[in-house]
Amino acid sequence: MIRGDKVGLRTRRDSDVPVFQAELYEDVVTRSRTDPRPWRPLPPDAAESPAAGAEPSDERAYFSVEELESQELAGQALLWGIDLHNRTAHLGITLLPAFRGRGLAADVLGVLCEYGFAVRGLQRLQVETLADNTPMIAAATRTGFTLEGTLRRSAWVYGSFVDEVVLGLLAEEWAPASLAGGDR
Repeated sequence: MIRGDKVGLRTRRDSDVPVFQAELYEDVVTRSRTDPRPWRPLPPDAAESPAAGAEPSDERAYFSVEELESQELAGQALLWGIDLHNRTAHLGITLLPAFRGRGLAADVLGVLCEYGFAVRGLQRLQVETLADNTPMIAAATRTGFTLEGTLRRSAWVYGSFVDEVVLGLLAEEWAPASLAGGDR
C-alpha cells in the first residue's frame, strides 16, 4: 500500500468489485461523467466490466482507495495511458458517494503522483475532467497541477456535449509529501 495523509492506495480485492459495481458503475449518470465509453448493462463478473479487477500491465495501474482512519474502501484510482517512451500518464479517481466532500481527492491525487513519479519514473502526469467538475479541478490544483486548457464540447455526457479541461504536472514541479514534511 502507498500511503498519503488520509488515504492509501492498494491492490483491488475481489470484495471491492461488488461495491464498485453497485455504487459507481450502476449509477449511470455519474458513470457517464467519469468514463468516455458509453454505459452498458454489464454484470460485475464480465471481463469488460470496469468494476472487475484488471490484470496488471505496463499501460494501466488500478488501485482501490482506502481511507486510513476508518480502513474502509473509499473509491478507486487509476494511472492509464502510461506511455513508457514519453514517460507520461493520465490519472483518474472516483470516490464512493459516502466519501465525497471529505477532502480525500487531493490526497488520492498526491499518492498517485508519488506512484507515477517516484515509483514509475514518469515525467508528466495529466488529468482530464469535465469543466464543471469544480471539486476535481480544485483537488488537482491543490496537488500542484496547472490548468493547461479547455477542450470545447469534447465529451458526450448523458445527452449533450460538454467541455473538458486538461491539467498537467511535471516531475520537477511535484513536491512529494516526504520533502514537504509529510510521512510516507
